[in-house]
Amino acid sequence: MPSEKEDFTIGVEEEYQIINPTTRELCSRVQQILPIAQKALGEQVQSEMQLSQIEIGTPVCRSLSEVRTELVRLRGELIAAAAVDGNQIAAAGTHPFSSWSQQQITPKERYEKLIEDYQQLSREQLIFGCHVHVGIGDPEMAISVMNRVRVWLAPLLALSASSPFWIGKDTGYASYRTEIWGRWPISGPPLIFSSQAEYKALVEALVATGSIEDGTKIYWDVRISERYPTVEFRVTDVCMTVNEAVMIAGLVRALARTCHDQAKADTPFPATRHELIRAAHWRAARYGLDAELIDVEQQTACSAGELLEKFLAFLRPALEDFGDWDEISSLVNETVQRGNGATRQREVYERTGRLEDVVDFIVAETAKT
Repeated sequence: MPSEKEDFTIGVEEEYQIINPTTRELCSRVQQILPIAQKALGEQVQSEMQLSQIEIGTPVCRSLSEVRTELVRLRGELIAAAAVDGNQIAAAGTHPFSSWSQQQITPKERYEKLIEDYQQLSREQLIFGCHVHVGIGDPEMAISVMNRVRVWLAPLLALSASSPFWIGKDTGYASYRTEIWGRWPISGPPLIFSSQAEYKALVEALVATGSIEDGTKIYWDVRISERYPTVEFRVTDVCMTVNEAVMIAGLVRALARTCHDQAKADTPFPATRHELIRAAHWRAARYGLDAELIDVEQQTACSAGELLEKFLAFLRPALEDFGDWDEISSLVNETVQRGNGATRQREVYERTGRLEDVVDFIVAETAKT
């Protein structure tokens, strides 16, 4: 992750499932796999809340080609480490049929404290996300960027949605992970802040009232990182393929850059009602790319394709400046044409009627380079 004050660097964190290749269930083997993986990857691979989860984080990247190289390397080494233990790695926002009730919590003080504080919410936290950090060195500018990106988070969610199944049932949602995550008290899209001082004051008030332990327990869809000089985007499901993960990283960086430049020029932006942004997020989680989404700026409904065309047009100057336009626009159009992860998982299930086949599909997509 970015550790120095350098604007528009990228860092990506991905949470993965550990899969038993025979039953296709989640298996609690992180303590066996982690030491093997760390021989190759060091601290870039870590445990997560459940023993059936494992997380990677890229180093600081300055281009999308670096992001791609690192994700291919990290996924490949982790898949190899899991294979040594006789298991597999899968990237999707939820497991199609394994239940939270069968999982074991990682025995670390951080996770045990979450269980103590949040009880059932923590126990059911069997979800897998992707977090993208974008370097913004000026703290006041980071707040301005966070204020402005809020209206564009729903299209990112719709593109990344990969969690249609939950404990053996089709939930009817493209991103059911979003609904599980949204039950937490400090989650969802943030409100607008007038300054870094106002942001810090809120964090301090939440800590003082015992609502959170520290600033790292703020789980908004976009937040100011407590550890790095970055704006952290947390809205998306983990993507099945490297291509999709690169697409999200490229869109996120271009969005941060566009909003940074507009803030620097003091360009007016819509102070959109929080309720409308929440409605847009719900629509993206419910339907993904398969129905109308909400154009928050225009306060109208429109097709997913139309909204994504508008999103790409908004980002085009930044994407072109980074040299990313051709790649990112192609990846977005490809995702619209063939469907996001949720759509593709459903197609497998409709074809075979077996959720085990969906797991096999996710495992295969995860390994693609």
